[in-house]
Amino acid sequence: MSVSFDVLVGLLKSGIEETLYMTIIGTLLAYILGIPLGVLLYVTSKEGIKPNKVIYGVFGTIINIVRSIPFMILLVALIPFTRLVVGTSIGTDATIVPLVIGAAPFVARMIESSLLEVDYGVIEAALSMGASNFQIIKKVLLPEAKPSLLTGSTIAITTILGYSAMAGFVGGGGLGATALNYGYSRYQTDIMLITVVVLVIIVQIFQEVGMYIVRKTDKRKK
Repeated sequence: MSVSFDVLVGLLKSGIEETLYMTIIGTLLAYILGIPLGVLLYVTSKEGIKPNKVIYGVFGTIINIVRSIPFMILLVALIPFTRLVVGTSIGTDATIVPLVIGAAPFVARMIESSLLEVDYGVIEAALSMGASNFQIIKKVLLPEAKPSLLTGSTIAITTILGYSAMAGFVGGGGLGATALNYGYSRYQTDIMLITVVVLVIIVQIFQEVGMYIVRKTDKRKK
């Protein structure tokens, strides 16, 4: 049974709203977890301001393990935990749980990579003036790495958007669920194609807005 134009518009509207909700909230929560993890990885790495092989090894290994798990498998494996946290394993709220757990390690590695790009001479100058490690992180590392961090956030939000589309396979809602339930399951290729086009447009919007902010805030290019 084909879907009418009005019904399709309604489906796309709700799918876009659910996808944006999952992506934005998931990204914010992933950064709340990922920033301290990334800073910890940098600080305890051999290039960091307080190297510690044990701490770096333990957290680095955990992050690598989580990152290596395909998101579809992570979605299914976390169903009991998701149900424990939000009371259900389906819907947009439930999807945010695996989104955050899957994306936070990715964010942490990007934070670490961005901080490693900061010229160590700037850090040495701050140390020579008696700055504490916390002051160096807050007033030197993060401000100096801001352009790279913003570029990384653009990559992260588009990656999480892609993850949210996969959530449709386990009742997560959003455009992924629209493509699956009304396109794939009903053999309506046109709905699948329209959904893909909408997802591509959203990704491009996030990408362009993110890079515009990077260009405006990168003082190195002025």
